[in-house]
Amino acid sequence: MRARYTAYALGNMPFVLNTWHASTRPSHLDLNDGTRYTGLRVHTAAGETVEFTASLKLPGGERYSLRERSRFEQVGGAWVYVDGEEVEG
Repeated sequence: MRARYTAYALGNMPFVLNTWHASTRPSHLDLNDGTRYTGLRVHTAAGETVEFTASLKLPGGERYSLRERSRFEQVGGAWVYVDGEEVEG
């Protein structure tokens, strides 16, 4: 989870895509839109589920927090992101 957050923050699209499950991976990501990643808080991590809040500063200066419950799966010995749902709160 933290490695994926760091990859998003650094704009490392190959890492993000390589850690995304093949069945749900998008064909393209644009990580260079001017968004700044300003913080990550992991609330819970149990089994295949991680709930976190990522704090962002959008290109126009607006601050945004995304709280998500993400599902991961182990494939070939590595954990990969499958999907997630936004969580209120």
